[in-house]
Amino acid sequence: MALGERVIVACDVLEANKRPVSAVADHYEIRNVTRVDIAMNHATGCVLLRDSGHSLEERILREQFG
Repeated sequence: MALGERVIVACDVLEANKRPVSAVADHYEIRNVTRVDIAMNHATGCVLLRDSGHSLEERILREQFG
């Protein structure tokens, strides 16, 4: 399923006192969280470099499956 770029996904931890949860992103960890909101950061961009002789889909398939 694909989500729109403006969607915010919220994850609430049930019974956090019984099962502590940590949230990790980009090697940064927060422990004992009770809620995590996930959203796209529109201020951050990226440049994707690729070989013009091969498609991105082909590269992903090759790296994942063989």
